[in-house]
Amino acid sequence: MGNNVFRRAGLIIACAISITLMGPIASAKVSAPPAKKARPSDAIRFPVTKYKLPNGLTVLISEDHHSPLVSYQQWFRVGSSHEKVGHTGLAHFFEHMMFEGTKKYPSKRFNRLMEINGADFDAFTTQDYTGFYETLPSDQVKFAIKFESDRMHNLIINPKVIKKVREVVEEERRMRYENSVMGTLWVMFNSTLYKTSPYHWPVIGYMKDLNAMKLSEFKNWYKTYYIPNNAVVVVVGDVNTAHVKKLIAKYYGPIPARPLPPFHPTPEAPQEAPRTATVKRNVHAVSMMIGWPGVKAGDHDQYALDMLADIMADGPSSRLYRALVYDTHLATWVSMESDENLLAGDIAITVAWNPGANIRRGIAIIKRQIAMLKTRLVTKDEMKKVRNAELLGYIRGLQTDSSRAQALAYNEIIFHNYQHLFTDLDQMSAVTRKDIQNAAIKYLVPSKMNTVEVVPEHRKGARP
Repeated sequence: MGNNVFRRAGLIIACAISITLMGPIASAKVSAPPAKKARPSDAIRFPVTKYKLPNGLTVLISEDHHSPLVSYQQWFRVGSSHEKVGHTGLAHFFEHMMFEGTKKYPSKRFNRLMEINGADFDAFTTQDYTGFYETLPSDQVKFAIKFESDRMHNLIINPKVIKKVREVVEEERRMRYENSVMGTLWVMFNSTLYKTSPYHWPVIGYMKDLNAMKLSEFKNWYKTYYIPNNAVVVVVGDVNTAHVKKLIAKYYGPIPARPLPPFHPTPEAPQEAPRTATVKRNVHAVSMMIGWPGVKAGDHDQYALDMLADIMADGPSSRLYRALVYDTHLATWVSMESDENLLAGDIAITVAWNPGANIRRGIAIIKRQIAMLKTRLVTKDEMKKVRNAELLGYIRGLQTDSSRAQALAYNEIIFHNYQHLFTDLDQMSAVTRKDIQNAAIKYLVPSKMNTVEVVPEHRKGARP
């Protein structure tokens, strides 16, 4: 992430006061208190009102009157990690189910109302949470509140709707995974890296599981997790906080809380040896992911790992991009990411090799670059560049109502504290070159390496 790092100038006023003593008047100068050193987080702070309804619904409201828009987001603490073996895909399935409507707002009426109001709306599912959002004119915030509160507890669930959504999910699975090289790689990578954790299966789940589920299982999922005490509502934009609070109390207040089941997912067993996986597809060249177990969200090492990944493969001047794309022409592109989730994380390098490339040579280059991270500190110029890029991206990423609402929702969902958002930049700025070296030594371990690849159908064997 990155952005315009803008600083706010503080105005310090020093006062001189007169003190009457026994005799002539003497003046004493009182020094102003030392100026507090500005922190990077000072550039991104904005006012937020947080409260809870009696039924457990967490609400965050942030007024911003720069434009007549509002971002309304409703997230639930449920994702694919809440599923069980043989019952996968429910979290993502309900992302689609929620758009099938209620008696009051059937899907066609909802879509028509959204179009009339010029709204942008969608949803997403991850391993840890499911989110729904609308960006619409601020004078329509009441509509968003009425609609979202209604589908929280009045969703239509019947065999006809389930059949329709199954067909949509099947098509999405074919498009995003079965017919996509990158999608195939990600599914392979997660199933190779994670063996015991629920992160093992894809968020979209397995169709055989969804096809085998009964109507009662779909209804039970909705009843269990789509409840106010498992949700966070975020409202950011041109609104009046007191007015929004009244509306939320009116429409969400009557929805009852229900007990949540205990969440004790199976932890991932430590990896003891390298793992590989290969699948053949109708492609012209090899695509590959090389990755290692990383850290959970909130782990201090995540900041060093994020910066390490950027130094290695963020943009044309990064180490792996220069080595694999510019200097040797072995690859068409390369990237490196550090992902931190609620239960676990990973660090992964993704490479699209050129047809006919000497992949053995390319892997050797990657290993040499990793070895250099462990034996030599990254340069001061690299550190300066990556720190500036991270700061710049972070701040730019908070410039719209929607992006601020998403950041607030994420931090409240994962950490139960939206203010975690305002500490990220400070921790990122504190990362040193030694921290990055230590992270490479600690996490980029040969015995924990996972290599997965999609290869052309005509190719013999696995990796060279």
